[in-house]
Amino acid sequence: MNDAAQAADTFAQAAQLNREDPLLRGCLLRFPDFGQLVVTGDLHGHGRNFERLERYCDLEHAGARHVVLHEIIHEDPNVTGHDRSCEVLLAAAAWKCAFPDQVHFLQSNHELAQLTGHEISKNGRVVTADFEAGLAAVFGAAHAPRVLEAIRSFIRSLPLAGRTAHRVFVAHSVPGPRDLPAFDPAILQRSLTDADLFERGPVHALVWGRYQTEASLEALRASLDADFFICGHQPQEAGYEVLYDRLVILASDHNHGVFLPLDLRKPATLDSLTAAIRPLASLP
Repeated sequence: MNDAAQAADTFAQAAQLNREDPLLRGCLLRFPDFGQLVVTGDLHGHGRNFERLERYCDLEHAGARHVVLHEIIHEDPNVTGHDRSCEVLLAAAAWKCAFPDQVHFLQSNHELAQLTGHEISKNGRVVTADFEAGLAAVFGAAHAPRVLEAIRSFIRSLPLAGRTAHRVFVAHSVPGPRDLPAFDPAILQRSLTDADLFERGPVHALVWGRYQTEASLEALRASLDADFFICGHQPQEAGYEVLYDRLVILASDHNHGVFLPLDLRKPATLDSLTAAIRPLASLP
């Protein structure tokens, strides 16, 4: 049985560090024009890929390297018998505590749903309920509520997006045509309120965005002052996909999962972005 008190303290500390992140302006992370940014797709409790990523990043010896994580929870219970993605979330929070200026998170639809109690069904099961059952299995039924409350506080602290100096916008997703009317880019410039999270407003439009079109990406390019978008959210069996030469969609939650080490010093082009994509399975 894992130590619930220690886990709750780790999530609380990581949440405070998220709020104090020196790169954070409003709810947007602004990355520097030097070093490297390692971008992932959805992880969904894939512990092996997370461990590979930790070893690759070697943050203790790479002070100019940043890493951004999102959609860490809601593992497929068919893999392990039940959803233990809380353990990967805890490991990620501990990584933030160890390297607060280099490890960053983004809000996602699954984390947001766990915070707000919005049920998500997948393959005939309610993943938010499975997550809470997994917490009870890992920490014990009597102690799981304390950890869950700390996790909710941690999720509440997550930034919405990141932007590089060379005009790459990084988020869990971006609005599609149906979501654009509800999305106000000004929300990135201020702190979020509870109403922003619980209502079907700009946060929902961002993290749930799907079915992007060339026209919707062009509209976002103008409103967000960005040339390229790197996201997750949409499953990719081959690891990644490129839409309309603007949107790179990554997946990191399976054996064909990938990540993207982005050079922050050089101008970003579609060729440079796609050439940098690496399979997680290639890492030791």
